[in-house]
Amino acid sequence: MPTSLKDTVTLHNGVKMPWVGLGVFKVSEGEEVVESVKAAIRNGYISIDTAAIYKNEEGVGQAIRESGVPREELFITSKVWNSDQGYETTLQAFETSLNKLGLDYLDLYLIHWPGVDKYKDTWKALEKLYKDGRVRAIGVSNFLIHHLEDLMSDCEIKPMVNQVEFHPHLTQKELLAFCKKEGIQMEAWSPLKQGQLLNEPVLVDIAHKYNKSVAQVILRWDLQHEVVTIPKSIKEHRIIENADIFDFELSAEDMEKIDALNQDSRAGSHPDTMRVGF
Repeated sequence: MPTSLKDTVTLHNGVKMPWVGLGVFKVSEGEEVVESVKAAIRNGYISIDTAAIYKNEEGVGQAIRESGVPREELFITSKVWNSDQGYETTLQAFETSLNKLGLDYLDLYLIHWPGVDKYKDTWKALEKLYKDGRVRAIGVSNFLIHHLEDLMSDCEIKPMVNQVEFHPHLTQKELLAFCKKEGIQMEAWSPLKQGQLLNEPVLVDIAHKYNKSVAQVILRWDLQHEVVTIPKSIKEHRIIENADIFDFELSAEDMEKIDALNQDSRAGSHPDTMRVGF
């Protein structure tokens, strides 16, 4: 189990990815995202997760430059948006993201949503970027088992990561087992269900027991399921709190209690019906 923010999981291509990062979904471009990312890096985070559609890549890039931490010590993720899917358009979208971030390469580039019929062409573009050394690892986001099976039926390089909505109300057991079997690292977006889980009585009880916050319990639960997690916050004390999850361990019984909260309920869209931007 990881013992600090610097600890990594090794992806199937040998690249090391931090277990915990900062997500910047819905963090406003400008001062808000710059200060949020700088606070995270200042407090030991090395992984930052953004996306073209978040419209804050420029701020993330500015924060990286102002942080004073060498680029090669950081792990930066972005994603290609739905309207840019397709081979040539993905290559262009990648250049745009890289330019906005002001970086020479990305550590991880993801297809944001599967959509209907273009993700195989999009994936070919990601494979090219990977082979050309423009990105250290490639993966997908919001892919279900059938999407992964379809993609892997004729791709050259298997995805290294699948970033999905994952939290105690959406435990995705079958998907997690499938990804583990295939050597695809699962990563949780909205691990706190956008704050909707913070008053869940079972979690409140468990948090009291360990003298931790509900958020810390959920993020620890992610790690004990071997899922990378990227909680978002714009408040420095929360960013620090979210990382204070390495000094306790949930018992098997408490892990089961949290697993039992599953409702197959989502804060975001369902991957089979998400059509925005396509």
